[in-house]
Amino acid sequence: MLAVLGVLAAGVAIVWLELPKLRKLGTREKAAFYAFLAFSLGLGLAKSLRLPVPNPLDWIAYAYKPFSDFLFGLLK
Repeated sequence: MLAVLGVLAAGVAIVWLELPKLRKLGTREKAAFYAFLAFSLGLGLAKSLRLPVPNPLDWIAYAYKPFSDFLFGLLK
């Protein structure tokens, strides 16, 4: 529970520090900032609650597996 509060406090601190700069930016930049912040806070909350978070390297290995098998088949 304390870890969840820590992640949320970090998110509030980031918004508090970036708010003066965000006021000068356009709507698209603000939307991108808040989207990335929400995504990162979601991942941080999932990790703090010890939920399984997918590893991007597994996705890359899955995507390149057929090509890798093809190349290793040629080299045998």
